[in-house]
Amino acid sequence: MELKDVIKELSEIDAPSGFEDAAAKRVSELLKPYVDEVRIDNMGNVLGFKGCGKKGAKRLLIEAHIDEVGFIVTGIDEGFLKLSEIGGPDIRTLPSAQLKILTEPPIFGVVACMPVHTIGNEEMNKAAKLKDLYADVGMSGECAAEKIPLGTPAVFHSVFKELGEGQVCGKALDDRAGMAVILRSLSLLENEELDVDLIIMGSVQEEIGLRGAVAGTFGACPDYALSIDVTYAKTHDYKKDDAMDSGGGPAIGVGPNMTRALSDRLIALAKEKEIRYQLEIMGGDTGTNAWVIQTSREGVATALVSLPLKYMHTQNETLRLSDAEALSRLVAAFVISLKGGEL
Repeated sequence: MELKDVIKELSEIDAPSGFEDAAAKRVSELLKPYVDEVRIDNMGNVLGFKGCGKKGAKRLLIEAHIDEVGFIVTGIDEGFLKLSEIGGPDIRTLPSAQLKILTEPPIFGVVACMPVHTIGNEEMNKAAKLKDLYADVGMSGECAAEKIPLGTPAVFHSVFKELGEGQVCGKALDDRAGMAVILRSLSLLENEELDVDLIIMGSVQEEIGLRGAVAGTFGACPDYALSIDVTYAKTHDYKKDDAMDSGGGPAIGVGPNMTRALSDRLIALAKEKEIRYQLEIMGGDTGTNAWVIQTSREGVATALVSLPLKYMHTQNETLRLSDAEALSRLVAAFVISLKGGEL
């Protein structure tokens, strides 16, 4: 399966934080051809293990999170659903957005909004607040209460699309695209002799506090770790110096949350293999699983590489496929480079 197809398939799975079963099941299936064993731990993390067959081999963890931002139904008022957020969906984009309520079968809704003709300029320029928004599922209060139990999760409903020259958009690219990159990297490693044991983790509950990675890393007990996530990409109206260029290649993290020897190795490999890359300088908490992986047990030598992503935490996250392919090649080159299992 091509990288684009894997990204599409994973993007279209509905699995907000705390409700990742569907994503874990499919990631487990996709992992099986590349590893010796796949299991799901008590938190719900997917863990794949591939031994190199060498005595005393070091253990390298490669991870991406498989949850997504979403919502949970907290009340029903005359058939309209009251929602609370799971993670940090971009509330500014909610009015009139389509949602999928994860009942069985799913129920679709539209976030209610006032007609533009009926509101003044002052209200027009205010950002919406979730406490003031309701999802319209087209039902009476009695019907909605019968079919939609309180506590039911919901996600953005959007259609994965190709855009222009090599870009794609859809929901949950943060961070299902990262998991697709890992799967692509494993396919590039199929005929390679490795000197490290690989642990692949699709972690859960990242969007609500990096929770899955805390438990999963402790259980896996790696020597080294490579975390794959997304980062902010520049758009025409977002030109901060710390944003990355879409199409500029993967962003290699540099800072105290990353072990400098691993960052330097990734930079050297990118230059050697002629892989486009960018540097992402982060002075403290990266806001990624790398933050908790690094301090697991007695400490794990950790690296972070990210895909530039536009419109993060919306129903139309957008990335460039060339960045994902470049990151796949860089991850594979990094694994191969650990000859003798040492830095």
